[in-house]
Amino acid sequence: MEPCACRHADGLSLSRSGLTRFFCLALAALSAGCARDILPSEPAVSAQDARALIDEALPAKLADRSGWGADIYAGFTALTVAPTRDNVCAVVAVIAQESGFHVDPVIPHLGAIAKREIDARARRAHIPLLIVHSVLELKSADGRTYGERIDEAQTEKQLSDIFEDFIAGVPLGRNLFEDKNPIRTRGPMQVNIAFAEQFSAATPYPFPVGRSIADEVFTRRGSIYFGIAHLLDYRAPYQDYLYRFADFNAGQYASRNAAFQSAVALASGRKLLADGALMPPGGNGGETGETERAVRGLSEQLGLSDSAIHSGLSEGRSKGFEATQVYQRVFALAETKSGHRLPRAVLPQIKLSGPKIKRDLSTAWYAHRVEDRFKKCVRAYSSALPRVSGNAHAAPMTTA
Repeated sequence: MEPCACRHADGLSLSRSGLTRFFCLALAALSAGCARDILPSEPAVSAQDARALIDEALPAKLADRSGWGADIYAGFTALTVAPTRDNVCAVVAVIAQESGFHVDPVIPHLGAIAKREIDARARRAHIPLLIVHSVLELKSADGRTYGERIDEAQTEKQLSDIFEDFIAGVPLGRNLFEDKNPIRTRGPMQVNIAFAEQFSAATPYPFPVGRSIADEVFTRRGSIYFGIAHLLDYRAPYQDYLYRFADFNAGQYASRNAAFQSAVALASGRKLLADGALMPPGGNGGETGETERAVRGLSEQLGLSDSAIHSGLSEGRSKGFEATQVYQRVFALAETKSGHRLPRAVLPQIKLSGPKIKRDLSTAWYAHRVEDRFKKCVRAYSSALPRVSGNAHAAPMTTA
């Protein structure tokens, strides 16, 4: 299994535009020279062809092949995302990268990793390690100590269950885990729980829920459903799936936002990290981030007030950002200075970190790694199968 990457918190987006809003955005995009975001009409994919496409894309010796195929098909159907050849290969590539098609993959040395993280959290909370280690020697619900269960844990689901028991059963647990369960990405597509919970609040989860949405993400069906939503169920100005793979790692629209930040840097002459985060963590609070300060430095040239700039940047988690004056005027100014059209997507400059990551990795590394798997999947398709490709919403799902 590849190292699990930390998701960029600023990238979450839950907006699903209505028909009227879509046409408004389409007109705005055309006026800004972004007509390529208006998606072409493509043949619909029948249920029979969709199942054939999925089956063709799955690994040859995959255990419970029919079950994987059914859950992938169910995810596309529930979201009404077109199961084209490219979309199917994109999902299969992410699953292969994140988990190697294991619902609850074994992680080497997970117990040791977890204990180091517990110690780190205790230090940040200013709790003496002696007290923490004493608490871990308490008996848990199954008779073993919490420390013993952590030592024996091999998967994230096992570790999550221990933490849930610990948080509920030990008063110190809530102080140590102020954000509750520290296992934040789950299942075969390693979906971020925050995304799943927010997406399900805006778009009701179509399947029966067990204990919680967070627990559903541990299941194959739930992880695939929310994974497809995060990867494909949003409109972005991308012609290349590479940027969707980057967004899967860094947050929806991160590649678009990184391109905007690059345009800001060019227009302003200021160094600016193109990480896709237009606002500081926490959203629209009183703090002004580096991107906003740089754009404010261009306020006279843009003809925008500080409040208009702030309001525009606050749309950075949605498709609507591209229709704002700040987005369009920054690109116009930067392109005037450069003398040529600038890209509307670049790979975010994010170095990946986390307890499980031992190498020098980045979002760009992740995106290219998944793209390699994606291209291999596409090349492997039989020419006899429908070769329908394109963006996520290019064609409706049809049933046969």
